[in-house]
Amino acid sequence: MSLSIGLTGSIASGKSTVSLMFDDFNIPVVDADKIAREVVEPGKQAYEKIVEAFGESILRADSTLDRPALGAIIFADKPKRELLNSIVHPAVRENMLLQRDEHLKSGAKCVVLDIPLLFESKLTDFVDRTIVVFVDESVQLSRLMKRDNYSEEEAIQRIQSQMPLRDKVKLADAVIDNNGSKSNSYEQLEKLLIEWNIF
Repeated sequence: MSLSIGLTGSIASGKSTVSLMFDDFNIPVVDADKIAREVVEPGKQAYEKIVEAFGESILRADSTLDRPALGAIIFADKPKRELLNSIVHPAVRENMLLQRDEHLKSGAKCVVLDIPLLFESKLTDFVDRTIVVFVDESVQLSRLMKRDNYSEEEAIQRIQSQMPLRDKVKLADAVIDNNGSKSNSYEQLEKLLIEWNIF
């Protein structure tokens, strides 16, 4: 039986680190963030709709999207943010499902959908099981400050803009505790894949 797994976490929880580990088990990963960048490339349908909705002032000289310019518009204006999401999100979802199904059709025993907002966007019906990469708030805060050079206030603001990790843990089928070393998280993942008869 083939299995699709939804992998999620929060900012600076180490989800990307865990996502890369699946490669060692020959498990393909469909990355929602990567797809979100691809669907807004020039020539793509979502790109055309964004330019139509927001005008050419959000384009760089090479015709690609000027993300900071677009960000400045949408973060200050909720209806415009919702408009952008209504263009981008369906394109990302459609693409994710296509990639998931292609992997399963080609005989993959398991495929991972790496989706940062898996629970918030209510996409759990895309997968059979869910894994949350968890860290304590203090670890999350120090990693985020170190990684992105944020002040404590900036880091807290970004962490609080997302669903708390503790709430995600309650919704998940399994949890990788990423408070320790990378090898410790790897061992937890390996054990889980064995439990789920994937590896």
